[in-house]
Amino acid sequence: MHLFIRNMVCNRCIMAVESELQKLGYEPVHVRLGEVELMDNLSVDQLTIFKNRLHELGFELIDDSRSKLIEKIKLIVIQLIHHGDGQMHQNYSEYIASKLNKEYNYLSHLFSEVEGTTIEKYIINQKIERVKELLVYNELTLSEIANSLGYSSVAHLSGQFRKVTGLTPSYFKQLKEKKRKPLDEV
Repeated sequence: MHLFIRNMVCNRCIMAVESELQKLGYEPVHVRLGEVELMDNLSVDQLTIFKNRLHELGFELIDDSRSKLIEKIKLIVIQLIHHGDGQMHQNYSEYIASKLNKEYNYLSHLFSEVEGTTIEKYIINQKIERVKELLVYNELTLSEIANSLGYSSVAHLSGQFRKVTGLTPSYFKQLKEKKRKPLDEV
């Protein structure tokens, strides 16, 4: 049985879902970002219990194909920006379309219709959250951050950061209260 789960955005999410499955006595074959593969099918009652447990953890079981596709787009973007090496050898639209084996225009239209924002804005928001994370860690210079996220320049990164957050990266870095968002809220 293959299940799709909304809001699984990190390795801790994978561990939490895997732990819940084991508590319920189900041994997963694979647990990946947004996906669970089980050896056996769950009954309606078992599925309801699992769905409720997921809800308590802030996750949601996805039923329809459109939502599954949207979640796959989000997971591809999150994987690239937050867990990838930052070096894209093609643009995001080509990469997403090739990973999902669908026309980008279709994916873009569907995403905009369902999410109320474009894939491009979603990518920008994810990149800004990654910039915030890297600024908080204080391990890389702004130039290194810009380079690692594929920005053409520090000025481009700074302009986009200011447009999204209303703050400059240097001012954000000085703030005591860091204004980061959980990835599932971006």
